[in-house]
Amino acid sequence: MITEKRFAENTIAAYDADIHFFLLFLLTKKKSLQQITSKTIHSFLEQCRDRKISHRSNARRISALKSFFSYLHATNLLPSNPFSNITSPKSSPGLPKGLSIEQVNRLLSPPPMSTPLLQRNYAMLQLLYSTGLRVTELVTLALTSCNMSSCFIRVLGKGDKERLIPFGIPAKEAIESYLDSSRPLILKGKRSNILFVTNRGKGMTRLRFWQIIKEAARAAGIREEVSPHSLRHSFATHLLSHGADLRSVQMMLGHSDITTTQIYTHVDEGRLKSIHHKFHPRG
Repeated sequence: MITEKRFAENTIAAYDADIHFFLLFLLTKKKSLQQITSKTIHSFLEQCRDRKISHRSNARRISALKSFFSYLHATNLLPSNPFSNITSPKSSPGLPKGLSIEQVNRLLSPPPMSTPLLQRNYAMLQLLYSTGLRVTELVTLALTSCNMSSCFIRVLGKGDKERLIPFGIPAKEAIESYLDSSRPLILKGKRSNILFVTNRGKGMTRLRFWQIIKEAARAAGIREEVSPHSLRHSFATHLLSHGADLRSVQMMLGHSDITTTQIYTHVDEGRLKSIHHKFHPRG
């Protein structure tokens, strides 16, 4: 998965958990890998449904197990792949949940107190909304990947695919302020090649940034559930609702398939209603 398929670290971790979950199931049934039948697999999927595991998670789980058992078959560890005829559950893609422009403005208001860590958090939020980065891309962003003069960042995304994303003046000013006054105070003489550092001189975890964005949302009086992906969704929907073309948004988001980006074209219902009302002869 790492050397040949070049899967992302999070995908590998998810596949690892899925395979482990299935092997534990086999232990409870006292079955070996050679004893797996279609009945065993359907019993496993039944257990997944009983645990209220979503269609999307089950689809990924089947994909992981198909890949794993295909490998075992290819390396002659098993005579066949018991998952080869198992079809994944189909589900329609969920519509992304983003924030309104008014909510984003509240979330991106400068912090009332100017501490080094708050200034760092503010710069991260500004850059996230300005570029639509994935949370992993944000917390692992290298110092050298941010070109302040041209306002572009160079990102190594899923599958080690590189892309360039522009960012706006508010993000530039927040990052420059953080680099000039806050980052040196946080590092306290340590050296780091990560742009957004912690007191340990390293990049923060994805979980820590999730906590930061939730704290910022509460402070801004936003009651809806907010995650790093909320700002990524908002980035895409706001661009499209203001006239950006789908291909450009796809490139900035780092989607390999444009159909993934097309999900965002169905989100802005209010804008669709206003267009219908304005231009339809019987609107």
